Amino acid sequence: MSQPRYPAPTLDQVPEDIRARILEVQEKAGFVPNVFLALARRPAEWRAFFAYHDALMLKEEGSLTKGDREMIVTATSAANNCLYCVVAHGAILRIYEKKPLVADQVAVNHRKADITPRQRAMLDFAMKVCLRAQEIEDADFDALHAHGFSDEDIWDIASITAFFGLSNRIANFSGMMPNPEFYLMGRVPKQK
Repeated sequence: MSQPRYPAPTLDQVPEDIRARILEVQEKAGFVPNVFLALARRPAEWRAFFAYHDALMLKEEGSLTKGDREMIVTATSAANNCLYCVVAHGAILRIYEKKPLVADQVAVNHRKADITPRQRAMLDFAMKVCLRAQEIEDADFDALHAHGFSDEDIWDIASITAFFGLSNRIANFSGMMPNPEFYLMGRVPKQK
């Protein structure tokens, strides 16, 4: 595995607000996901990145579940060839959906994945935003409305796709690698 191109700061080198957030994540996950320290080398950008991340991924409004959101990230990150995001968000997807195979299926070919027709339509749209956004037309909205998505849900699908396009590119150019812990999460029972 390659080494990151930019050295990550240590916890004692980051501002207190960022350190506190990282420690919260560590407490919950049992480890510090590499993205938290990798991006902390630029504190202002770290704060902006995670503020937008949280606005998209933790919001309560709308019909997208946490699993739906992670499914969008996993599928589009695979299209962008982002190992870090496919592995990390695939792990979270497996946990939210309680399906140990779903992340691999969605990353390789969402059309053959064990997902609902609603989720398939959601990912069809996300992939179009990811790869051919200039071709989006009213018929794409109609297809999502037929599955009960509101215009605000559609905005969320597109925004998650676009935000993680940024994230994928940062992870790729910087050489960010997934933590080993992500590979088994949601596949095997958690050790007590």
